[in-house]
Amino acid sequence: MRRLFWLGIGLAVGVVVVRKATRTAHAYTPQGIAGSLAESAGGLMESLRSFVEDVRIGMTEREQEIHEAFARGEAFDDQFAELREDPRIGDRAIFPEEPQR
Repeated sequence: MRRLFWLGIGLAVGVVVVRKATRTAHAYTPQGIAGSLAESAGGLMESLRSFVEDVRIGMTEREQEIHEAFARGEAFDDQFAELREDPRIGDRAIFPEEPQR
């Protein structure tokens, strides 16, 4: 009975090791590498779509806030107005020009 138990344990461990080795070997074949790249590219595209969707939602919310402020007669709060009006800074310090070649 003990021998049968250890034989079963040995067979189970052997099956697990062979399956794991087969999966690992398949991962290094051209098909496995192509599949891995496809999954990575799909994940990257999904992340990019999610980011673009979040930006669009944020833009819509901010646009709605601006419209509501104008409807109430409030002025738009321009965060960079002081920088643009300062003659010492101007646009050059914010957006430096690249030297011409």
